[in-house]
This record gives sequence, structure tokens and C-alpha cells, in this order.
Amino acid sequence: MSTLDSKVPEGPIAEKWTNYKNNIRLVNPANKRSIDVIVVGTGLAGGSAAASLAELGYNVKAFCYQDSPRRAHSIAAQGGINAAKNYQGDGDSTYRLFYDTVKGGDYRSREANVYRLAEVSANIIDQCVAQGVPFARDYGGLLDNRSFGGVQVSRTFYAKGQTGQQLLLGAYSAMSRQIGKGKIQMYNRHEMMDVVVVDGKARGIIARNLVTGELERHSAHAVVIGSGGYGNVFFLSTNAMGSNVSAAWKIHKKGAFFANPCYTQIHPTCIPQHGDQQSKLTLMSESLRNDGRIWVPAKKEDAEAIRAGKLKPTDLKEEDRDYYLERRYPSFGNLVPRDVASRAAKERCDAGFGVGTNESGEAVYLDFSSAIMRYGKEEANIKGIHNASETEIKELGTKVVEAKYGNLFQMYEKITADNPYETPMKIYPAVHYTMGGVWVDYNLMTTIPGCYAIGEANFSDHGANRLGASALMQGLADGYFVLPYTIGDYLADDIRTGAIPTDSKEFEEAEKSVQEQMDFFINNKGKHSVDYFHKRLGKVMWNKVGMARNEKGLKEAIEEIKEIREQFWKEVSVPGNANGINQELEKAARVADFLELGELFARDALERKESCGGHFREEYKTEEGEAMRDDKNFTYVAAWEYTGEPSKAKLHKEDLKYENIELKTRSYK
Repeated sequence: MSTLDSKVPEGPIAEKWTNYKNNIRLVNPANKRSIDVIVVGTGLAGGSAAASLAELGYNVKAFCYQDSPRRAHSIAAQGGINAAKNYQGDGDSTYRLFYDTVKGGDYRSREANVYRLAEVSANIIDQCVAQGVPFARDYGGLLDNRSFGGVQVSRTFYAKGQTGQQLLLGAYSAMSRQIGKGKIQMYNRHEMMDVVVVDGKARGIIARNLVTGELERHSAHAVVIGSGGYGNVFFLSTNAMGSNVSAAWKIHKKGAFFANPCYTQIHPTCIPQHGDQQSKLTLMSESLRNDGRIWVPAKKEDAEAIRAGKLKPTDLKEEDRDYYLERRYPSFGNLVPRDVASRAAKERCDAGFGVGTNESGEAVYLDFSSAIMRYGKEEANIKGIHNASETEIKELGTKVVEAKYGNLFQMYEKITADNPYETPMKIYPAVHYTMGGVWVDYNLMTTIPGCYAIGEANFSDHGANRLGASALMQGLADGYFVLPYTIGDYLADDIRTGAIPTDSKEFEEAEKSVQEQMDFFINNKGKHSVDYFHKRLGKVMWNKVGMARNEKGLKEAIEEIKEIREQFWKEVSVPGNANGINQELEKAARVADFLELGELFARDALERKESCGGHFREEYKTEEGEAMRDDKNFTYVAAWEYTGEPSKAKLHKEDLKYENIELKTRSYK
């Protein structure tokens, strides 16, 4: 085991990034024209990075497995993006955003990276407004804000419930400009199958054309991975079905350490699972917790009657409802962080108060009736309607809520056939975001020189739990304002290198290895589909490595995942051939990686004998059932080195030092 060097610069935290930028090496514009950079993934992180690097003058090759960068999973982000603008005058600041993010991550993130994130956040909004992103505005035309969980200020900028889509279109427009100029070569429907390391440096990738099946060699002076997270290791998650860990896992197997895989976020506001044949889960934006109140029946008999269809939620009086987040966490109420809200919902359902249709009643209510009446009274006063009837107030309030969340309500009704204006939404926690990922230093470089990881693909900013609206912030911060500076310091050594040849033995061996895997899947005469194994893995992960974990379950999970993996390689069946479109073949390669990641995930959770953020070990909790950290023994990043198989991965530690924030028990009461 070794201690990792994060390369965090010296000096006061508020000056680190500025001083660092002032002193790193630069590449002049003429020399940038002779340097190639590969960007894998074109969501908010990859798209903004590709556009920025091309704008600076580098030659960029961008790869996405979708038919267009506009279909990256960033499009699914709904609620907003954080920035310390303090437009509301409610006490926000760069330091406050920094503090909230470190606290929200349960003091398991790197201080310097988080402060830099908070520092550049304000620039992101200016950049996006200049691109034409249609952020919501108040009556006077100024940019509007709303609150998200884990904070007591309004710092979240939003575009109705479509923030990710609008931000992605902004990044895509910036990319399109560079594609038109020939500075970005765009490879749609291409999947990275391996990274090529030459003389210890990342020098290219092997990509598969998903339309023709052809394997291609692409070289560059640096490789940037912006391929998102690994939530689909659980099979059912809020991620797009194509989201996978493969790009990150391929670089892990070539020398990039994988950090904190057990840090996975369970999102509290998802539409509950409705059957065994379901292929993904649907997220309802956390922004709904601004106005929606979460509750369950206060009496078990009422919960049982609702589950049996004998009682409707609207039949219950206020005194018969348990607004349990408001009761337990009066300071933050319904705006507690995601991990806290998720565990609280699970606790109520496990105790028999859930309102879902399945036996365990896995659902709680998210109710907008109070907000509708509150907004309705305000609107009546504004319009000078005195002595307005309850019906009039409700109609006015409904219009206000519709203006704020209409597309989300419409989506919920289409999926569930329930009208959320009339009856409370049903929600339940589900796997969402992954805080763990590829280990990177302050420059966002992995342990492979010349290989970078940005956005959700890296581990650096969110610790053990991500606050809502911070994913978009990190993706765009990394792509627009961090990587373009730090990568130049590395590429300054390559101004005389010239084009990297693709006929070397390293490219040949990498391509041969990929081809052999493709041939195996096509020729293996197994009896089970890829989904058969993926679903089995997902059930083990959810039941034993999910919202709550314990030593016994984790040890069982490790052995069960090994068994599933061994059976997969013997009995998987992939129809069709490799010379063309074959989505089962695509899935097979991705699930093979999930089956390795899943074991490392469980092992990391087993090694971390504490509870923090999204990692909740049942043996380590307070008398009140809250997460109990062990700062003496676990204030570090667990970075795993691949040595042949997950069970033999080697642990390296990066000690986390807190010089600007006091380590203390996280409380939202």
C-alpha cells in the first residue's frame, strides 16, 4: 500500500487555484495545432471539455455511443445547477457553497477540489447564459433560484424541469461550432473498448463502430474520460439503460486506480418499481422537495388500508399524517440531503408505514396540496381577489405549481396514471449517482500519465454523498474551467512529439485483445441472455450492497458475484454476429465489466467499517439510527489498484486533510 500524492498546491485555500493557474506551463496557439486530444463521452463534462479544448486550438476527437451528443444521459438531469451567485441575498458565498458540499459529502471529499468547484461555479452560469440557456427568471427578468437538499440558501439555477437538457444543448452548440470548423472530429455510435498505453502514457484508444462492428485505432497525446457513473451495476437505476462503467473500468485495468466504489447515491424521489420485468427507474426531480411535503400515515392500520385500496391518501386528516422529515429534522425539513431522506423513507417503510402496492409497501407520499393552497392565496392577494373561495384558491395555486413543475407532473401522470395535482405522488429511493470513480489528482489526471477523468467518471468532489444540483456544476466546471488549464501543463512536453503512430505493438495488442473478447461472445454457445446475468447481479447488489449494508451480507455478496461472473463466462449467449449492429454484444462487454466492478464495490464497502453519506453500515450507527463516521481510522480515499481480479485489488490511500473546515458530526436537525 502507498500514500497517493494529490498534487494539491500550497497556500491559502482561497488562493490555491488562482496561484496555480498563474504558474503552470502553457502551450502557445501555434503548438496547440499539432496536439491531439481524445475525449470519450459527450455529456456535460465531455461535451464542455471537447468544445473548450477545440476552442483553444487543440485537435479533438470526441466519441459517444449514442447517435448524437445531444442524447448523453446528462439530458436527464431535471432540477438545476448550483452556483454561489447570492442573487437572493440570503447569505450565500463561495465559502458557504464549499462548506455545504464538504458537509453534504460527510467530510470524505478533497477540500482543495471542492473549493475550486465552488469558486468557478459562478463562471458557469455566465457561460451558459451567454450560450442562450433559458434559465428561469423572476418577474423582473433576473435569473431565479430555488433550494435543494442539504442547504439553507437558494443557489440552484434551473430551466423548469429540463435543466440538464438545456445545459447539454448549450455545450452541444459550442461543440457544433468546433465540428463545423474541423477542430472536433465527432465519432457518433462509437464505443471505447480499451485505452492504449505507450511508454507509460495514455496515447490512444481502441473504438468499436457500433454500426459496422469494425474496430478502429485512434491515437492522441492525451485521453480524457467523461463517460459518467456506474449506477447500472444495480441493473435497476435512474440511469439510461446504456449507461455503463466500461470506459472507466478499461483504464482501471490498465493502471488507473478506482476510488471509493462503495460511495453510491440513493435518490429519495423516484417513482417506485412496479414489477419484475421493469428495465429502469424514473427519477422525479429533487426540486419537487421545495414545495412537496413528504409523509406517511401515522397509524399502521391506515397504511394497511391504503395498500389494500380501502383508503385514499386524501381521506386522511392532517393529524393522521406523519411528516417524518419535518418531525426528525426541523432545521432542514424536507430539504435534508438525499442520503438522509432515502434512509428515512426506508425506515418508515420497513416499520410498516409504507404506502406502496407491494407487500413491503415501498413508497411514501410527496404531497403538493399545501403548496397549491399557499400559492393560491398569494395569487389571490396579488390579483385583488378578496374572500376567494377554496376552489378559486386551488385553481390559482395549481397554475403556479404547473408553471414551476408542469413537465414533471405531466411525466408522473403518464407513467402512473395518477394526477399529482389531485392526489399525492408516490416516491421511493432508487440508485442514482455514483460519487466513487476513477482516482484523479488536483489536475484531474489519473494514475496513468496523460489519462484524465472528468465529471461523474472521477471521484473528486462529492465525498460520500452528492448534494442535489451539484452534478451539473461539477461536469461543467471540469470541462469548461479546470481541465483546459491543467491539461496544458502536461501537454507542454508534447509540442515536438508529432503525431502518435497507430501501427505500434501496443495498438496491435490492444485491438487483438478486444477482437478476442468479441469473438468469444459471438461463438460462446451458452444458454442465458446477458440480461439474465445483469438482473441477478442487480438483485445481489440491491439486497446486500444497497441502502444499508452489513458484514455478513457483504461477504455473501462478494461470493455470489464471483459465482455469477464464473457462470457468465461459461453460459452467456449472444445472438447475431460482430459485423454490424448488435446491441446484445454491446451489453455483454459492459456487463462483463459490471461483474468485476460489483465485487470491488462490495469489497470496498466491507473494508470501510464506518457509516458515511451514502455508505451506511448497519453496525455503525448512532442510537437515533444516523450514520456514524470513524474519523480516526477512515478519513481517507480508498483507491484500488487492479492486479488481475477484484479479489486481489491492492488498496492505496489518500489521506484527507481538513484545514479550513472542522470535522464534526453531520446534523440537519
